[in-house]
Amino acid sequence: MTKYKGIIFDLDGTLLDTIEDIGESMNEVLETLGYPKYKIQEYKLKVGGGFRGLAINCLPKNADEETISKTIKLFSKIYDKNYLDKTKPYDGINELLDELMNRDILLAINSNKIDEYTNMLVNKFFSKIAFKKVSGEREGVPKKPDPYTTLEIISEMGISKDKVLFIGDTKTDIETANNAGIDSVGVLWGFRDREELNKYGATYIVEKPEEILRLL
Repeated sequence: MTKYKGIIFDLDGTLLDTIEDIGESMNEVLETLGYPKYKIQEYKLKVGGGFRGLAINCLPKNADEETISKTIKLFSKIYDKNYLDKTKPYDGINELLDELMNRDILLAINSNKIDEYTNMLVNKFFSKIAFKKVSGEREGVPKKPDPYTTLEIISEMGISKDKVLFIGDTKTDIETANNAGIDSVGVLWGFRDREELNKYGATYIVEKPEEILRLL
């Protein structure tokens, strides 16, 4: 088996359980705008495409651009107050990251969450981890599953593609890895199920963070 020397992580649903803060914030938005709210667990199928994707997935299918923009703006305002209320690392993640650092594995994060929030969350929960790069959604830069940011990160790591793993919890992450030409790990503690991860071609699927160490 290839000895991997670099790992790129997704953030939401992979390192951090953010679903309650996202769901409760969007429900507040929907209530304010007069739309039906969703159960928190339903949001697991609505996230993954950044704030815009979330808004589109929560609004009626015929929502116009003005409504989408208004929803994003209001969500940003409410989420800014709530994003640290219940968000926390998944069990075993801190131990995994510590061990990966001990093994001199290069680490990075590639998220579709707005770059500012991505960095704030990483600084809050993983300040001791020396990530090579932490990258969220940036204006003018293609989001996952476009491989642009992933290839950018690999270039900064200075290692060959066959030495890099992309770890995430949704089809977006698996497609990103496929588009970048690298191996992927689908995690089952996040927002999607084994069926989705298999369907989109995850190289490996794991049930617990410590299983990732066996792949190295």
